[in-house]
Amino acid sequence: MSSITRRAFVQAGAASATAQDPSRTRPNVLFIMLDQWRLDCLGANGNGVIQTPHLDELASRSANFTQACVQAPVCVPSRVSFFTGRYPHSHKNRVNYTAYEQPEPMMQRLLQNAGYETGSVGKLHFHPPTAAHARSTGFDTVLLDDGIRRTDLYSDYVKWRSGADPNANVHYHTTASDAPSGGNPYRALIAREYTPTAWTGRESRNTVRALAASGRPFFLFSSFFKPHSPHTIPEPYDSLYDDAEIPLPRQVDLDYIHQLPLPVQKMILRGAPRYAMDRRRLLWMYRSYYGDVTWLDEEVGAILAELERSGQTDNTIVIVTTDHGDQMLEHGLFGKNVFFEDSVRIPLLVHWPGRIRPGVYSELVEAVDLLPTVLELCGLPVPEHVQGRSFAPLVAGQRSLYEPRRAQFSENIMPEVITNGEEGYFFIPGKGVGGVRHPDAKMIRTNRWKMNYYVGHGGELYDLQADPGEWINLYDDPGYQGIVRDLKGQLLDWMIAADENDQIAREWLV
Repeated sequence: MSSITRRAFVQAGAASATAQDPSRTRPNVLFIMLDQWRLDCLGANGNGVIQTPHLDELASRSANFTQACVQAPVCVPSRVSFFTGRYPHSHKNRVNYTAYEQPEPMMQRLLQNAGYETGSVGKLHFHPPTAAHARSTGFDTVLLDDGIRRTDLYSDYVKWRSGADPNANVHYHTTASDAPSGGNPYRALIAREYTPTAWTGRESRNTVRALAASGRPFFLFSSFFKPHSPHTIPEPYDSLYDDAEIPLPRQVDLDYIHQLPLPVQKMILRGAPRYAMDRRRLLWMYRSYYGDVTWLDEEVGAILAELERSGQTDNTIVIVTTDHGDQMLEHGLFGKNVFFEDSVRIPLLVHWPGRIRPGVYSELVEAVDLLPTVLELCGLPVPEHVQGRSFAPLVAGQRSLYEPRRAQFSENIMPEVITNGEEGYFFIPGKGVGGVRHPDAKMIRTNRWKMNYYVGHGGELYDLQADPGEWINLYDDPGYQGIVRDLKGQLLDWMIAADENDQIAREWLV
């Protein structure tokens, strides 16, 4: 799109926002993130078992992207890509709990500079994991909880619970020891109202109420730790899916795992491998995961109801998404850190009454596209350092102004560097990580093909149309070498072009 037509689109968006409510010249932004939420765990995306009525109803009124992709299948790199609109190799946050030290401002700072009141509730995953640091990135108010023991010292949730819960000495992830025979072994010991999920939902509603009364446009990031493992879940959600027929992933063995490229093998087999775990226990994990998603559906519904009570629904852009998916033992692995669809494809709902056209969108979009989209919908300029591509014209009914992506890209350190020392997976210059000399893996994904490239360790090529489960690796098949060469060429072009705006100086300095 030319700069002239792009500028006209931005100005039109700003004028429309002003016309809707003269007291608020720009729309609010409510950004809700669940952690490790699978694309297929949403009724609106075709899951006939899971109960997500509030999210399904929101999806019916939203742009529902079914081919959205994260730039890294791991928390911190992915979140920083969302907030900066930049790829991991550019923003430099490649593993969890590493400091963001680049000069480019994040979403909250850009909106704060434009006059927004900004707030954050729940999991940020920034480093250092303190509210003071979060405020330094552009949040006016911060209520923090990252959901793991190592950051409990900085958790506002833990501080609140210590005075509110009579059983505060019991850790919030503790499972009950008195689960009835045949019952859910992941039933939580603490009561629902004292859990991180309940706290995040409650404080998000309180913050919506306070921000809506401020008289200024607001940006709120509401971030839940769940459905991330561990799968501890309180009553009544622990038994919600006891009688449900939940399909389990195909069981794999070592023969299959050893056919995968070495970096993927390392991810699956690190620590205590669980590829052959008891299927009954796996079913309880799925029941708990589904229960968590249903509970989160209720929390999201309650936040949206609070937004409605505030009178700001029509003037608020609502985004609901996740930082990555969860393998849930697909291909023998729990968690993420790989490029399989269950890790890199994500749910993405974007809603703004009267401005965003509802529907199912199959275009290839990336996490880095969210920042420029939000800025354009708010009538704000997109800084040159942003590498994402706004899909605002697409969802606003201006398809002729939108240039569709040919491909999506993701990258990750594989095997994952364990910076706290667990499992001994350190990066050693010149030697790599865990026996993998070059751990920086890259993925390119088109409408049909996905290629994952591991320098020195081969790759994977999957035909997503014929083999959506990604079981048949065609990378070394002689009949597909032309496709491999084409995808490698596109991958190289992306690596060269992504940082173009950073590399070319705007003026001579002498």
